[in-house]
Amino acid sequence: MRNKFADVFFEEAKKNRNLGLVVADISPAGSIEKFRNKYPDRFINTGVAEQIMIGMCAGMAQQGMKMVAYTIATFALYRPFEFVRDDICYQNLPITIVGIGGGVTYSTLGATHHAQEDISIASSIPNMQVICPADPLETEAATKWCLNKSKRPTYLRLGKAGEKNYTEIAKQKWQFGKIRQIKKGSKIAIISVGPIIRISFDLVTFGKKSLKNASIYSCSTIKPLDYLSLSKIYNSYEKIVIIEESSGTGTLSNQVKKLAFEKKYKGEIKSYNLKDEFFHVYGNHDDILNVHDLTFKKINRDI
Repeated sequence: MRNKFADVFFEEAKKNRNLGLVVADISPAGSIEKFRNKYPDRFINTGVAEQIMIGMCAGMAQQGMKMVAYTIATFALYRPFEFVRDDICYQNLPITIVGIGGGVTYSTLGATHHAQEDISIASSIPNMQVICPADPLETEAATKWCLNKSKRPTYLRLGKAGEKNYTEIAKQKWQFGKIRQIKKGSKIAIISVGPIIRISFDLVTFGKKSLKNASIYSCSTIKPLDYLSLSKIYNSYEKIVIIEESSGTGTLSNQVKKLAFEKKYKGEIKSYNLKDEFFHVYGNHDDILNVHDLTFKKINRDI
């Protein structure tokens, strides 16, 4: 997904001389390196100085540049939080903050690199928009939207590398602010956020018989949330399953349950998130998801 973002950014930068990129202590590779080499006056690496990364983007945006801040998700938001809040969101500047490795993707690097609460934090800031594409295809569409149409601060949460495409089968095109149906089914709706959509497809493909005909939705825009589509989902399904690689506090699960209560939804809602806990476990991505019980086996057994 990060490679897809880099490719799209480079192509858009050829057409828009006002596009600029500021990164913090992350080695440019692929198309980001091509952008740095071709347009060195529009590329800045601040090193381990994330506050400066955000402040520079804010200043350059006020001079008419279309700026992107780009680094690992925890360092994109947590280290410079006050600058994100005051320099970007308070000023309501059209800057995209790209967080690489959302969730526990950086599994082997420990809690300092695990973005469990990033969606909750970003969603709580006034004026901030939050987008979490499901795969490289949605990343391409979301990146183009951020660079060409967004008028407000946006947190774009991406995976890392090697993600498969799942949304090519969708009949609906990606739209900012819309929950998107990827696979049509009945009785059960599985709504996922970001690349964890792979578990949704595992459930439909390899799960219990009752899941074979479930619908799959990608909720790539967390803020603003598509309440209209949610209302239609309540009216269409007996059970709703939510899967997201983030803390269960202040994210999609809470909002879906809150609206369900207000709409007097009579069906069942099951939600699966990262636990509200730091685990001292070393391993690959699936190993970390396993200790959080965010796995196909756990969800298939539980539903």
